[in-house]
Amino acid sequence: MAAIAAEAATCTRCRLAEGRTQVVFGMGNPEADLLFVGEGPGADEDAAGLPFVGRSGKLLDRMMAEEMGLTRADCYIANMVKCRPPGNRDPRPDEMATCRPWLDAQLAHLDPTVVVTLGNVATRTLLGRREGITQLRGRAYSWQGRVVIPTYHPSAALRGTVGALAGMRADLVRAKQALAGVTPASVAHQGAP
Repeated sequence: MAAIAAEAATCTRCRLAEGRTQVVFGMGNPEADLLFVGEGPGADEDAAGLPFVGRSGKLLDRMMAEEMGLTRADCYIANMVKCRPPGNRDPRPDEMATCRPWLDAQLAHLDPTVVVTLGNVATRTLLGRREGITQLRGRAYSWQGRVVIPTYHPSAALRGTVGALAGMRADLVRAKQALAGVTPASVAHQGAP
């Protein structure tokens, strides 16, 4: 993983490289069975070079501990794109396509059992779906031999989106069950390869 991260650190394949402070490749246990995938780094992450270190990250850490009994040392955290989109806008499809080989390399190296997607962008992109997170969350999906658990992005809970905090809690419990080998009762729709 360190070799892949070192190569990604000099990536200039898309326009996001122009505005970054540094590449935010990912962090955590490279042997973990659990992978969290967000959309892209924000300002705090761009400055630190680590994913989910701002307010959203603190909430994610707290919820992992409370609902799953886990810390960052027990999982791996990454994003769809490794450079901060300007103004924290959603990554564009061409940017995600250009950056996708880095995420694919992370997936191949980690080979996680469970992937928790955080928010619309990561969920729609990985599963190849058009529905929003409100419709997709609440169940597990079979994807490339893994279980994908979509949930709200922690920033939605921080903004006070109705049901986001409770929904995240339920989804993290679902992810914990999947990690324990308990097949979620509602494994749904096969995602895109």
